[in-house]
Amino acid sequence: MTNASTHAAGRSKIERLADRYLNHLMVERGVAANTVAAYSRDLRLYLSDLATHGIVQPADVAEEHVAGFIASLRQYEYAEGKTYSSASVARILAAVRGFHRWLVREKVVKEDPARPVGAPRVSKALPKALSRQEIENLLAAVPDDGAATALRDRAILETLYAAGLRISELTALDVDDVDLEDRTIRCIGKGSKERVVPIGRVAVAAIDRYLRQARPALARARSGHATFLNVRGDRLTRQGCWKLLKKYVALAKIRRRISPHTLRHSFATHLLDGGADVRAVQELLGHASVSTTQIYTLVSQEKLRAVYDAAHPRATWPLAENV
Repeated sequence: MTNASTHAAGRSKIERLADRYLNHLMVERGVAANTVAAYSRDLRLYLSDLATHGIVQPADVAEEHVAGFIASLRQYEYAEGKTYSSASVARILAAVRGFHRWLVREKVVKEDPARPVGAPRVSKALPKALSRQEIENLLAAVPDDGAATALRDRAILETLYAAGLRISELTALDVDDVDLEDRTIRCIGKGSKERVVPIGRVAVAAIDRYLRQARPALARARSGHATFLNVRGDRLTRQGCWKLLKKYVALAKIRRRISPHTLRHSFATHLLDGGADVRAVQELLGHASVSTTQIYTLVSQEKLRAVYDAAHPRATWPLAENV
């Protein structure tokens, strides 16, 4: 027996089925590799918990096993002093539920033990967008010295803010995905869904200057069609984008934690502040459901409340005792 066969034989039936489920997500449903990797980590944690109770067959899993596992996550320390948040527990439960639904559909089992298990209440945290002035300060922090990396960095920041791209979508861009004449970018989002996003003239100018003056200086034989390159000529990574953003955040003296996703939040918030329809913003962001986009409307409503309280003469007027 080969090592691979020995390894497969040593795995329980439910572990082998979990591998099939993950393969189904990636191959048949086209789920993004990062999402599949997250589900894989979550299911390993779940199957490990089942194994401690001697459960290796899918049919032996009961509702109390799933509920007990979810309850234990609130006390489980995945690192010293760190426990799972409600959002993380909800995500893990989603992975477990998906697996058990698939087992029912595949007729491996008749009942879904995860279906009755409730998820913890997750409060919707409002996305932290940059103000328009902070965006201007961030972009102004990029030196206008003609250096290839500076031209690249300006184009990256302008693109993230102009198109609301996820960082993975930006780093995956090829040169042919950018149509400067039509002022659009074609990107592949979650679930391998393609969308075309318009970009403004400022972003077009920054990308055009980068492609004409900087990319040829950075490109190597191995660069292929990648749009954004690092100094070695390789496709720029997500980590590389994080690093350059961190540098300009410090130069712009923005005193809070900013990620590339913050520019996506800012893109959506500023569009809604400017009167854009939430359905249009949903399409631009590539959200599958409008409910995901609607969280940005809460940000705008919060700003409207602040403006109202500051401007209306009777918004915060102290009430008389007999009112």
